[in-house]
Amino acid sequence: MAYIQVLPEYGLVADPLIGLVTTAGELPPVIEKVAVLEGVVDDLVNMLSGQGNFLASFPNRDMSLKIAGSMNSFWYGLAIGLLLAGVIAFQLIKVG
Repeated sequence: MAYIQVLPEYGLVADPLIGLVTTAGELPPVIEKVAVLEGVVDDLVNMLSGQGNFLASFPNRDMSLKIAGSMNSFWYGLAIGLLLAGVIAFQLIKVG
């Protein structure tokens, strides 16, 4: 089987038959690491919906993402609202 050298100083080669870039002779460990990364990426994408739970979370915590997002939005909204109210109050004091 022929390999194409991608970065010889790091020992990276490309397998043109399956389309993977890996270190020479170590294809299965790289595929396992890619599988772990795919699980993490799926976890990050699924967090955007607020449904489900983290990969490494405890069982029966399905709504924790939705509650955490709501609390986060509440505190950021409160902080920005108070900042804007303070700026408006100082402008009214300065004008008056």
